[in-house]
Formats: sequence, C-alpha cells, structure tokens
Amino acid sequence: MRIYVPEGGIINSEENMGYLGSLPAMYDAMHRGTVLEARAESCTPTHDLVVGLPSCKGFIPREECALGIAEGKTKDIAIISRVGKPVAFTVKDIVEEDGKPVAILSRTEAQRRCMEDYLLQLPAGSVIDAAVTHIEQFGCFVDIGCGICSMIPIDAISVSRISHPSDRFEVGDRVKAILRGYDGEKFYLSHKELLGTWEENAERFRAGETVRGTVRSVEPYGIFIELAPNLAGLAEPRSGVYPGQTASVYIKSINPEKMKIKLIIVDTYDYSPERRCEYFISGGVVDYWRYSPAECNKVIETYF
Repeated sequence: MRIYVPEGGIINSEENMGYLGSLPAMYDAMHRGTVLEARAESCTPTHDLVVGLPSCKGFIPREECALGIAEGKTKDIAIISRVGKPVAFTVKDIVEEDGKPVAILSRTEAQRRCMEDYLLQLPAGSVIDAAVTHIEQFGCFVDIGCGICSMIPIDAISVSRISHPSDRFEVGDRVKAILRGYDGEKFYLSHKELLGTWEENAERFRAGETVRGTVRSVEPYGIFIELAPNLAGLAEPRSGVYPGQTASVYIKSINPEKMKIKLIIVDTYDYSPERRCEYFISGGVVDYWRYSPAECNKVIETYF
C-alpha cells in the first residue's frame, strides 16, 4: 500500500523535483499517474489555481482543485487559501498556449488516489501523519494526505485538559494522529492515545523533585498543573495564579492507585515554553489503549 502524506511533505524530495525539472519527465509522470507537489502562485478570478513549475506553466482548473468542488460540497475558500502553499496534483495533460507548454493538473485526482489507495485501506487504530492547517475553539483541523482535511476534537487532543487547541498546536505543525473511523463522508481522528499512559508519563517524575509545569485550571479547591500533555497534578490553592502561566512545582506525592499527583507551587511566571508533543506511539495500528494504571479503579480506555 502506498503511503500519501500531507501537502508539503514531498515538495523538496529528489524524486518530485526530478519529475518537475523537465518536460520529458513531466510526460513520464503523466503516464505513470505520479502524485507531485509544487507551490500555488495565484488564483484566477474564476478560481483556477496557477502553479509554479520549473519546466512550464501549471494550471489547475477550478473543478480539479479539490474533492467536492464540482458537486458544491466544498467551498471555494478551500481553493483561495492554497495560494502561496504547496499543492498535490497529477498531470492530466500538457498543451500549448501561445506557443508555450502548459501543464493541466488535477489536485482532485491526487486526493481521490489518496482516499482510495491509502486512507480507505487503513484499519481503525492506524497511526498516520498529519499537518495542522486551521485551529478553532472546538478542534484542530489537519491535512491527512494530499490536502484531505479532517479534525481532531479538542477533547481528543490530550488527557490534560486545554482551553484551546492552540495551547497544544500551531498552524503548520507536523503531528501524528490516530484514525478512529470513516462514516462515508469524513474521517474521525484522535491524538491523546499517542501521548502515553498515566504510568508512562508519571515514570519521568519523582516525589521530592521540583519541576516545571503549565497552569491549566484554577479551581476553588486547587490548581491543576500540567506536567506533560497526558499528565496533570493538583496543587494547593494560591492567590495570583491564572491559566497559561508557567509554574515551578514541588512534587509532594505520586499515587498510581488514585491516579493523583499532589503538588506545591513554588513560583509562577509568564513564560511560554516551546510547544512539543512526545509520542509514545508513532506508528502501526492500536487496537486497545488504557490510560489508567492497572491498580486504579477508575478506568480510562479506548477501543478502536
């Protein structure tokens, strides 16, 4: 099974640049049906994309710019927003215009191949590459191959609760996602299962240590401090603390049976460390995932 990647993933590859470098190579790519990538330079008033190619002018007609455009299921903003960004495509034809070669391209065909030859062949629980394209309060939109869009809901991003997906991701981030299913119209994704279980995260910390964390929630009974994307502890109430701050915290105790970490805040300050996600699972297929320790009565698990 061929693996297709989010747009921008092959644009600088030797194979891609080789095909785009000359007309004979472009003809070869056309006959092979090879998926290529280049950067969209502009969008015409009729919403056709003009693509910059080394060997000739590239042109993607509006109805070939994305799956669903021809049927009215996809809005034209999906075309306009590609200007200046890499686009995936196949070469449909090479014609002459004013005595110069013009390559007629199809992003729709590249997406169709990605769907049929890759995404629809994957079982639930498959770990795939994704690229963050857009962030909303309710979730993070990602490209899961050739510009095909899906979403990771905010509650599926991590076990540690966040107020907004931008607490975890930025547009342009290359991330991993786990495929939960497909309903005939859209793919369903998750992310938190890749960030480790409670035990895997807690093993990196020891009682008596003072470490850095992020304030995620301030409640009357205490303050939740994120130590890792899938691990948070509770600190005693303290005035002047607010979500988003970085905190240095003393680890008072770690209790796997109750899945609790007790903390004491030493200090807080306005500093935002670099966002990063450490993946405990980065490939393959996951059938079952349990977050909570075996000795804990509270069970947090996912079946795929």
